[in-house]
Amino acid sequence: MAKKQQVKTSISIITQFYPPDYAATGQFVYDLAGALAEEGFEVSVFTGMPGYAFRQTDVKHEELDHGVFVRRTGSIHLMSKRIRNKVFGSVLFLARCVVKFLSKDIRGSHLVLTSAPPFLGLIGWFYNKVFGHTYSCIIYDIYPEVAVRLKVVASEHWIIKFWEFVNRKVWDRSESLIVLSEPMKQLLIKKHKNLAHKIHVIHSWADPKFITPLAKSENWFAKQYGLTDCFVVLYSGNLGRCHDSKTMLKCAQLLIGRIDIKFVFIGNGVGSQMIKQAIAAGQLPNALQLPYQDREVLPYSLTACDLSLVSILPNVGDTIAPSKMYGMLAAGKPVAVICPTDNYLREIVNEGNCGACFENGDAQGLADYICWLASNPQFKDKLGKNARKLLERHYTIDQAIPKYIHALKLRDHCLDAVDQNQPIFHKI
Repeated sequence: MAKKQQVKTSISIITQFYPPDYAATGQFVYDLAGALAEEGFEVSVFTGMPGYAFRQTDVKHEELDHGVFVRRTGSIHLMSKRIRNKVFGSVLFLARCVVKFLSKDIRGSHLVLTSAPPFLGLIGWFYNKVFGHTYSCIIYDIYPEVAVRLKVVASEHWIIKFWEFVNRKVWDRSESLIVLSEPMKQLLIKKHKNLAHKIHVIHSWADPKFITPLAKSENWFAKQYGLTDCFVVLYSGNLGRCHDSKTMLKCAQLLIGRIDIKFVFIGNGVGSQMIKQAIAAGQLPNALQLPYQDREVLPYSLTACDLSLVSILPNVGDTIAPSKMYGMLAAGKPVAVICPTDNYLREIVNEGNCGACFENGDAQGLADYICWLASNPQFKDKLGKNARKLLERHYTIDQAIPKYIHALKLRDHCLDAVDQNQPIFHKI
C-alpha cells in the first residue's frame, strides 16, 4: 500500500479583475495569490481579460506568474463604461466560470471568491450544493447595501430583495467570510447574526518593498509632470460614487491663488468626470488629471506628492474600505482624510499621527491645512515618516497572510495523497 503524505491545499481564486487591470481588488488578489504560493500552496486564479487597462491587450490567456497559474477568459474585454455592457460582461464571466469549474482539477480543493462581479458567490454555492466543494468569500464592498445607501436603487426594489436573498444563501454555505474593516463586520452581523462566527476582519495592505519613500527631486514621474518645485496634493485611484469629490474640488478652487500648490488627480470614476469638466471649463488651473498608471509606475506616482487625499462619503463607511490608504502610507506621505467623525479611517490616522481628518464639506479646513503643511516642511516630513512606520507595523502582506491562512482554513483542507507522485492540482 502506498505511503500517504500530507499535501497543502490547492486553492482556486475567482475574481473578475486581475493585473494588468488597474482595479484595486485585482491588485490585492495578485499580492494574496503570490504570497499564498510562496507559503507552498498550489494557487490558481481564474479571471477576465483587462477591463480597466484597455491599453494592454497582449496578455496571455494562460500563464504561470510568480508561482500562480492564471487563466483568463476573454469575456471581460467586451466591457465598456456603459452599465448594460458591464452587466453583460459580468454575466458572460459568470457563465464561463460555471463551465470551466465543472472540472474538479480546476476547482482545486478550496474555492476563494471575491465580491466582484455581483452574484459571483453563486459559483461557490452551486459547487458546494452539488459536489460538497468548500469555498470562502472575500467581501471588498457590501452590496447591495452600497447601492441602497447611495440611493441608486430603492431598498424595496425587487433586485435588492433578490440580491439580499442570494447573499444570504451564499454566505450561509461558505466556510468563512473576510471583510476589510470592523464596521463592515458589524454591519454583516447586524443583518445576519448567524454569520458572526465565520466573519474575519483583515485589513488591506501595501508592499513596503515595492513602494518606498522617494524624494521628488529624484523621481522621474515628478520631473516629467513638473511637480518638483511646488507643493503637490495627490488623489490616486478610483474617484467613484462613494468618494467625496465635491469637497476636494471646492478645496482646489479655494487655493487657485496659490501658484505654489498643485492638485493631481490620477484614475477614473464618476467624480473624475466632475474634475475633468472643471479643468476643461478653466475652473481648476491648478490641477492636473492623469489616467490610471501601470503597476510598475505606482512607486513613482504615489511618491510624487507632498500630501495624499483619501475620501469617503457619509453613510457608506461600513460598506466599503478605501484601499488606496495603504499605498499612500507606504509612500511615506502625510494623509488628509475626508470622512464623517465616526469613520474608522480616523482611528488609523490618529494612531499613526500621520496626517489629519476633515468633515465632509469642510473644504476650507482642508485648504487651511494644506497651506499650513506647505509652510512647515519639517512637520510634513515627520508626518510622512510616521505614515511609513504605521504601514510597517500593521499593514503589510507579511502580517496579513497568516490571517488569511487562518480565515480560509487552509491548514484544515490538507489533502492525503495516496501516491506522493500524484499531482493534486492540474494546470491545464
